[in-house]
Amino acid sequence: MTEILVITGLSGAGRSQSADALEDLGWFVIDNLPTELMEKVAELANAPGSKIDRLALVVGTGPHTDDVTAVVSRLRSAGNSLRLLFLDASDAMLVQRYGASRRRHPLAGDDDAGTLEAIGRERRRLETLKNEADLVVDTTNLSIHQLKSRLVEVFAPDQVARGPQVRFLSFGFKHGLPLDADMVLDCRFLPNPYWVDRLRDRTGLEPDVREYVMHQAVTEEFLDRTMELLGVLMPAYGAEGRAYLTVAVGCTGGQHRSVVVAEELARRMRHRGVVPTVAHRELSRS
Repeated sequence: MTEILVITGLSGAGRSQSADALEDLGWFVIDNLPTELMEKVAELANAPGSKIDRLALVVGTGPHTDDVTAVVSRLRSAGNSLRLLFLDASDAMLVQRYGASRRRHPLAGDDDAGTLEAIGRERRRLETLKNEADLVVDTTNLSIHQLKSRLVEVFAPDQVARGPQVRFLSFGFKHGLPLDADMVLDCRFLPNPYWVDRLRDRTGLEPDVREYVMHQAVTEEFLDRTMELLGVLMPAYGAEGRAYLTVAVGCTGGQHRSVVVAEELARRMRHRGVVPTVAHRELSRS
């Protein structure tokens, strides 16, 4: 049976950010779902042949807020595995967030007083729904990363131990840094196979280039220390809710040293039970 999470709460308290975080964690997320469609979507998710095992439905403030409580009750009575997450924040913080974003509260007038009054109306409207929640998260003092970390703890606890999906990307510094790199390792301290005539036109995917790089005295220590560092960082990234980690490995041209090191790091990661992906940016230019 599909696991269902209904996300609701005050406007500005983090519904959209929570939806993004859960999507990164592998949930099938539908944002701003009309209340009248909740039961139909749940029915489709539970239908034979459905591949949706975790479904998050984000329900905003609207004229039929009271219906959400009734729909949640009916879904639970039908035997669905359902949890209700309510996001809250202080009035002052909500006013500040709306001021920073320059967006109007959905129930507000044109000034701050109108915003504060609208927050009060919304809070009263959602009081019953909040009382029905399985989990209430106060986002007043939470950054986006802290909110995501909190959601990981509750809805994907194995993410902390497993850590993010790792991608090793080799590249050449002379072609520029990869824009999507979370960590950059510089391999230009290693002797360059480019200056060996028989290796110049080969790549780090070929055995003789790999042998040349791996037999340098400092290579083994560099790889060992890098794996130690990743062993510390991956659980920490997982605890922060990071779903992906790109480790960019660079040398001058991106043909030899960085390719060997990226492949070797991926091999060692697989040996530890983690399955990374590997890409070679400059080799794809050929």
